[in-house]
Amino acid sequence: MLMIKAIFRPFLLLVCMLGSLHSQAQSNLVLPPNEKVGGLSQAEWSRAWWQWAGSFDQSESPVADRTGELCDRKQRGEVWFLAGTYGTRRTIRTCKVPRGKYLFFPLINYVVMPRLDTPISCMAVTRTAASMTDEVTALVLDIDGTRVPNLVHHRHATKGCFDLGALAEPKMRVYPSAANGYYVMLRPLSPGRHTLNFGGALPSMLQAVTYTLDVE
Repeated sequence: MLMIKAIFRPFLLLVCMLGSLHSQAQSNLVLPPNEKVGGLSQAEWSRAWWQWAGSFDQSESPVADRTGELCDRKQRGEVWFLAGTYGTRRTIRTCKVPRGKYLFFPLINYVVMPRLDTPISCMAVTRTAASMTDEVTALVLDIDGTRVPNLVHHRHATKGCFDLGALAEPKMRVYPSAANGYYVMLRPLSPGRHTLNFGGALPSMLQAVTYTLDVE
């Protein structure tokens, strides 16, 4: 019995150490919120994410996509955008991602835009976007089964206002628009299959998304 205990204790220690290293490795995939990618801040990437999301008709939008079949639409450059959702229904997607791509996605976010023929100031839409995301009650990110902590620090607001329709086809001007929310930038994942679960909760909305990512 003493010999079994003597063998078992180091084994438990090794398991705990490996678990801790795995958790640390997964957390290290998350860039600090103040770290730039491609010369852009993550607040600037949040604006680019919205212009990407705003470039689609809803029927062809990766945000409305229920399966992930549209995940590669209009992706370019070193950062690959993952879509959030419309509404509160949990969404499960599968997506093929080229290796070497950073991943940028919203845990939960909100955009405010002008209504047709209703003038509104940049200051007004900025304030509204901030107020809509002030009272977050939950933020979640799991990478391959490991929970990432301290997500509250990943809040980003678009600097100034922007044209949400800048990349739409046909072009449309949707200015002034402003966005606010919680976003994460991940370092490129290793080739193979990975699972991301992410989402958040605000008084006015919920988001819950699962991505199975095949990095090729």
